[in-house]
Amino acid sequence: MSVTLLDTHALVWLLVGSNRLGKGARGAIQQAVAEDALYISAISPWEISMLVSKERLVLDRDVGEWVHEALALPGIRLEPLSPQVAVASTRLPGDIHSDPADRIIVATARHLGAILVTEDRLLLDYSLAGHLRTLKAGV
Repeated sequence: MSVTLLDTHALVWLLVGSNRLGKGARGAIQQAVAEDALYISAISPWEISMLVSKERLVLDRDVGEWVHEALALPGIRLEPLSPQVAVASTRLPGDIHSDPADRIIVATARHLGAILVTEDRLLLDYSLAGHLRTLKAGV
C-alpha cells in the first residue's frame, strides 16, 4: 500500500476535472483510493479558502460548500493537523521555502510516510535531496 497525499493544487485539479493533472498522477490517485490511502492535509481547505478570498481561484459554488462536498467524497481522507506535525513543520531538514501551508503539507507527508502529489517545483526539488517522496502532478 502506498499512502498518497495531495498537495492543495492537485486536489483542486482532481475535483474540478482539470486536464493539468497528469496520467501518472491520476493512476496513483486511483490506486490510493482503492487502497483507502488517499489523504489531504488539514491545511488544504484553509489554503483553498484563502485562494478564493484573494480571487486567485474561482469555484462553481461557495467555497464552504465546495470544501464540505470535497471532504464527503469517498476515498478522500482528511489528515488532522496534530501537534507533532505542527512542530515538525518548523524542523524540516534541508532547504525548504518558508510558506507555512507547504511546510505543514510536507510535514504531514513525512509523518504519514506518504508520496506527495505536487507540481510545486520547490517541493519537487526538495524531494531530490531525499527529504520527501513526491510524484509530479502535472502532464
